[in-house]
Amino acid sequence: MSLHTSPEILPFELDAIATTEGRIVVFADPESPLPPAARRADKLTRGALARAVASQGFARLSPGESITLAWPGGLQAEALQIIRLPRKPDAAALRKAGTSIGRAQDRAPCLICLDRLPVEPVLQAALLRAYQYEAQKSDPKPGFGPFSVMLRNPEAAHATLDDLRARVAGVHLTRDLVNAPANVLTTESFAAQIAGMADLGLGIEILDEAALEEAGLRALLAVGQGSDSPSKLAILHWQGAEGAPLAIVGKGVMFDTGGVSLKPGAGMEEMTMDMGGAAVTVGLMQLLAGRKARANVVGIVGLVENMPDGRAQRPGDVIRAMSGKMIEVINTDAEGRLVLADALWYAQERFAPRAVIDLATLTGAIIVALGHGKAGVFANDDALADAFLGAAAEVGEGAWRMPLDPAYDELIKSRIADIKNSAGRPAGAITAAQFLQHFIRPGTPWMHLDIAGVALTKTESAHAPKGASGWGVMALDALVAARFEQR
Repeated sequence: MSLHTSPEILPFELDAIATTEGRIVVFADPESPLPPAARRADKLTRGALARAVASQGFARLSPGESITLAWPGGLQAEALQIIRLPRKPDAAALRKAGTSIGRAQDRAPCLICLDRLPVEPVLQAALLRAYQYEAQKSDPKPGFGPFSVMLRNPEAAHATLDDLRARVAGVHLTRDLVNAPANVLTTESFAAQIAGMADLGLGIEILDEAALEEAGLRALLAVGQGSDSPSKLAILHWQGAEGAPLAIVGKGVMFDTGGVSLKPGAGMEEMTMDMGGAAVTVGLMQLLAGRKARANVVGIVGLVENMPDGRAQRPGDVIRAMSGKMIEVINTDAEGRLVLADALWYAQERFAPRAVIDLATLTGAIIVALGHGKAGVFANDDALADAFLGAAAEVGEGAWRMPLDPAYDELIKSRIADIKNSAGRPAGAITAAQFLQHFIRPGTPWMHLDIAGVALTKTESAHAPKGASGWGVMALDALVAARFEQR
């Protein structure tokens, strides 16, 4: 990650517009008088801004979109970005404005003339979009130039900056983890990185294979038994309040070949993202610690690598999960649910949580159903699902409720064991969620988020350039704040 995440907050001084270098951002609406900063920029550019705002091109812009005047006369800036925004913009327009700012950011500094506009949604979206992953390049770019924001009431804005920085840092950490190649981010290096997060005030435990065997997490261990990378379970605990915790459980398959049920070669390089659920969990835990959330949250991530080897599990094997349930392995490429089965049971048995949420890049079927715009939401508790869907909508992250029903249990009945790990293609995302529900204790509110379509995208998403999106960190943080945080 390379980005200045500590923007400077400046008083609203119009004289600074003439002398600021780099890029200046102002806001305008063709149906309203120009705001003060836009008026000053228009005067300095001898009417160039007003002509741009009156143009047909500007009229065709949606709220939050922009045009840019390069090397505008009368300014020392190299660019003047004019964003279309109504006088009373909604949250979506403010986020889109921030995204337009972040998309245009380069190594030059950027001054955003917000005036009386809300600082948090615009600046957060700008910082989220202005992200680049350069860690694996031989000659990394120097990074983005700094942001500064000019406001009428700069003192009030400082109160929101700490939480904003924590959110941005949590999302960026998640993206960095998902973007990292599997020979760099291994089960051991990921566990070591998690261990270092104890400095943030998180309680950290790393269980090795011996501890996992002793505890009975044999379904998780079976997935990684064909790999030279040792399987691990990492526990991150933020205890910002008393009472039973919320448990967040993430699938951390560092690389997924499919095992003996080998995936096709085309596109397999993207299976470095199969630890996306673990990445979101870790990013969220950093965020909660960073903003000192008044909540009790435990994050649990199962870290494994699914490789074909003489020791690897086979289709037809039967394994005993931590819960005692016997699982027939139909397809070794349906491995994430085996990791989650044990991690979910461990979370419930050890922490007796008030609710459990798991995240996983679990099925290609959810991409067939929802594409790359929304994650699939499965839940046994309507109140929990509704609260999450509201939180996701609030922060602009796409999510859609999917069904669970006992009728789907017929598809995962095993002839020789209690349950099988795959029912084939029909209703693939639903049967995967139905499988996981077998490892949720009665009465425990539970939600499963299938993020296979949103964790890594080939095109730009609402908040991110193409690649790792960090989807879910902000929505889960908003859920914690609304439903699980003490007031």
